[in-house]
Amino acid sequence: MKLLITGATGLIGKKIIAIANERNIEVHFLSTSKHKLIHSDTLKGFYWNPQKNEIDDACFEGVDTLIHLAGASISKPWTTKNKKEIVESRVNGSRLLRKALDRQKSKVKSIVCASAIGIYPNSLNDVYDEKSRLIQQNFLQKVTLAWEKELKALSDHTQHLSLLRIGLVLAKEGGLLSQLTLPVQLFSGTAFASGKQWQSWIHVDDLSRLFYKAIDESWEGTFNAVAPNPVSQRDMIKTIGKALSRPVLLPNIPAFLMKMVMGERSILILGSQKVSAELILSKGFEFHFPFLPQALKDVYGKKE
Repeated sequence: MKLLITGATGLIGKKIIAIANERNIEVHFLSTSKHKLIHSDTLKGFYWNPQKNEIDDACFEGVDTLIHLAGASISKPWTTKNKKEIVESRVNGSRLLRKALDRQKSKVKSIVCASAIGIYPNSLNDVYDEKSRLIQQNFLQKVTLAWEKELKALSDHTQHLSLLRIGLVLAKEGGLLSQLTLPVQLFSGTAFASGKQWQSWIHVDDLSRLFYKAIDESWEGTFNAVAPNPVSQRDMIKTIGKALSRPVLLPNIPAFLMKMVMGERSILILGSQKVSAELILSKGFEFHFPFLPQALKDVYGKKE
């Protein structure tokens, strides 16, 4: 296998490259920063700029597998400018890859792409699987629906295309978990609104292994990339507190207050998606971290 990856310097990309190193897989990666274009025997960087429609086609040389992760962070303030960047980084990046693949003489064997469970509607009651009906209610859904439309267009350039709809990623290095963790560390942890909203999560190690499972077994279609045991936000915060040996005693913060402070972006903490992992379980994927307490103890470096 020779792998091409976008979003290589992000949370998930770094883990995927670490596994590639363990498996002696040669990796090409695309970066918008020319100073990051290192070259070694096993890792080679190539420049691209989706906003300017620029890509170094040499990145595809010898590549048979593409992992596409790139997209601007959704955690930044949702100004008009930032929302435009969030959408275009995903749509334009995917479109540029498709155009570049058009110029290649042969298809790649496998393409595995990141998507997000934000594509599902907000609900405290529904359980979402890969066949659930999609209705656009908010900006997160607008982003992921447009993103997946472009991703699915890559199917003409590969023998096997799979999309992984990723939940809340648990990792030491950052992401939304770090934003939930800081208040708990400062003895001010609490849930938001009712605290009943569902958090469908996955440990970053399981997620990175899932990408390779999809590659190794030539998966095709859309798959929920979540652990099999989602929890309420209240339980998430309490479990973080227990893992950090911090009490979580404060009353919940009202939804209206978060909407006043965060505006439209409050959906990130007020949204609720209970997402099923049954499909990937049925395909034989084995989680190292199926339960939240176990996953958080690993993230925070605490032993059983």
